[in-house]
Amino acid sequence: MTALIEVAGLAKHFPLPRRGFGPRGAVRAVDGVSFRVAPGEVLGLVGESGSGKSTVGRLALRLLDPTAGRVRFDGQDITTASLRALRPLRRSMQMVFQDPYASLNPRRSVGEAIGEVLRLHGIGTRSERRDRAGALLAKVGLSAADLGRMPREFSGGQRQRIAIARALAVEPRFLVADEPVSALDVSVQAGILALLRGLQAELSLAMLFISHDLSVVEVMADRVMVLYLGRVMEVGPTRTMFTAPRHPYTAGLLAAAPRLDRGAAPAVVLRDEIPSPADPPSGCVFRTRCPFALADCAATVPEPRTVGPDHQMACIRDDVTF
Repeated sequence: MTALIEVAGLAKHFPLPRRGFGPRGAVRAVDGVSFRVAPGEVLGLVGESGSGKSTVGRLALRLLDPTAGRVRFDGQDITTASLRALRPLRRSMQMVFQDPYASLNPRRSVGEAIGEVLRLHGIGTRSERRDRAGALLAKVGLSAADLGRMPREFSGGQRQRIAIARALAVEPRFLVADEPVSALDVSVQAGILALLRGLQAELSLAMLFISHDLSVVEVMADRVMVLYLGRVMEVGPTRTMFTAPRHPYTAGLLAAAPRLDRGAAPAVVLRDEIPSPADPPSGCVFRTRCPFALADCAATVPEPRTVGPDHQMACIRDDVTF
């Protein structure tokens, strides 16, 4: 299927302050990421904190300008497009942020928050925008009677529902959901996930679903992409990734996830902390934590290669199974 969003060789390096007369360093937050998301597909993006997941989401929406690489939306290259040229596309690309407490203006009512998005895109009259906002609140499990209430009057889960309604107000085709349930109580998360999955299916949304919680990604995603220090380690169908991972890092993440049916000791145990993106290891960035690393792993950056149907990994080892 033709991709709605296509990213190729995407990189984002944040310059560090210069120290003395030496070369100026940079934080390599994202370093050569490529992926595609088809209409109606959910691509899950997982990895530890500091792996560059949120930066990838912002780059895909051009909320950040990339250091290198290309971003194409619906066949149109938007990598260097001006803000004026991007404006008509903003309706088609929206984002749900992680923190429902910070994503809403505390001085604006819920109706104003949703109505402002519609006004900025020139949608409807004032009364039509209010009616649309009320219908959107009903769609996410709230009520049109809540339009005049302030964000402080809602719980965290309700605020996230409002943020979802605001993102869907302009009928986007591509949605980036950046850790949308990580700030919520576990009892609330299931409701928000069911809401997102239902709306995604109903509206045939393409979605980049970002999370560090593998159990959440397993429920939400059609395919999963694993990121480590700004590089893609493995990508493939969700069922394949959870039952037959090929990359040691993917196996380590799965082994670290809590499970009730834990059997034998895991083949990969993730030790130590993720290295600094300002000074990543040479060659394969995962090699310093990989129990299967060889001398060659320090010399060459492994490129993603096909290891199965719609399944790629970036590792030189073929003789390791999990």
